[in-house]
Amino acid sequence: MTILLKNATTYTMLNPEAEILDILIKDGFIVDISKNIDANDCEVIDCTNKIVLPGLIDSHCHIGVFGTAMGEIGVDGNESTNTCTASSRAIDGINFLDKEFEHAYKHGVTCVSTGPGSANPIAGQFVTMYTHGSGFKDMIIKEPASLKLAFGENPKTSHKNTGPITRMGVSSVIRQKFYEAQKYDPNKEVNLDLDILKQCLDGKLPVKAHAHRADDILTALRIAEEFNLDMSIEHCTEGYRIIEELKKANGVIIGPMIDFPHKLELKNRTLENANLLFKNGIKFAIMSDLPGMHCGDIVLEAGLCIREGLPIIEALKAITINAAEILKIDNETGSIEKGKNADITIFDKNPVVDITAKCLLTMIKGKIIYKNF
Repeated sequence: MTILLKNATTYTMLNPEAEILDILIKDGFIVDISKNIDANDCEVIDCTNKIVLPGLIDSHCHIGVFGTAMGEIGVDGNESTNTCTASSRAIDGINFLDKEFEHAYKHGVTCVSTGPGSANPIAGQFVTMYTHGSGFKDMIIKEPASLKLAFGENPKTSHKNTGPITRMGVSSVIRQKFYEAQKYDPNKEVNLDLDILKQCLDGKLPVKAHAHRADDILTALRIAEEFNLDMSIEHCTEGYRIIEELKKANGVIIGPMIDFPHKLELKNRTLENANLLFKNGIKFAIMSDLPGMHCGDIVLEAGLCIREGLPIIEALKAITINAAEILKIDNETGSIEKGKNADITIFDKNPVVDITAKCLLTMIKGKIIYKNF
């Protein structure tokens, strides 16, 4: 199937300003981006006065794992029976028919990285996936996508009967398991937890480190250096307080930012964090942390960061190409480029600038999955 988007005010993510362009899509891929494209035997969509963006990416959430409107019975986010559950796979706990996926793509979110919560120091495996597909398998982009580690209050307070009950204890659990993984030989034994940890040690699997406070971020970075882990810092609430040290991370994913700061370790949260990271050359993305908020609310967070000084294009990058690069899927998605998947969303206004903006069309791999104009 061939689709031509005409006269689109386009943010490709390759240039700092929007350009009025035509975009030709064939068999799921972007094949041409230029002015005045003529194409026969194709569906033409007039995008005059409309904003065309790469499909939005929520780089850290728990969609499908924390069930919509189901209470505790629908929560599969934390296998808190053990402090190390590295072998727990999000793919085995995701309800891909959850209504929240529909809500996401109707608000322009084409891709999410979702997985377990932060009750355990070593929590389990994330999966990066599309928000729509012909079936669950068709939605998967990368699995496993990363291993989730957690620092700070959540793992410290989730195992009161057995421990750990301090930050020292949390770090000890993580270190102990990685040391065990260094000695792990799959030819002599089968240990699913150690097998995943060994993949991280070998550089085959990135690590997402849940850390809010500056001291927790530093602890995570120490462990990353100690074991040569490919680590991104997730939440990074106090990242602005340790800018130079934070440059050692392989990406930062900040948020959520518009929920109530209900935990002590959020008391120093500021919307200026994003702009300070940008000014100091630290690549960052923005997360929803669903169920903290809907995946589509990442545009609201981006807008609030603009209010505090972040340039518009950098806010857009934080929910498109930066997210794709941190998740290591930028060869497929995250920008509007020839050869990439046609993951595209169309708004009536710029969604990070105007709170009244509506998503008019969402396309994943060249297939229109939502249209409202």
